[in-house]
Amino acid sequence: MRQQIIEILAELRPEFDFCQDVDFIEAGMLDSFDVVMLVTALDEKFGISIDGMDVLPENFSSIEQIENLLTKNGVK
Repeated sequence: MRQQIIEILAELRPEFDFCQDVDFIEAGMLDSFDVVMLVTALDEKFGISIDGMDVLPENFSSIEQIENLLTKNGVK
């Protein structure tokens, strides 16, 4: 799952290294438009539907947080 997330992030913002241990939102690596695009890509890739209530900056601040969100939505 981790590698798939990194690949999606790299497609969205190829200028950044998402393997870093930083907060993607605070570091300016992802903005609100990127998060919307990321949600769409994750929904399509993993066959899920992320609830709008879960589209919060903290859920997209790191690979781990994105993994937690996907797990919450039934991805194994």
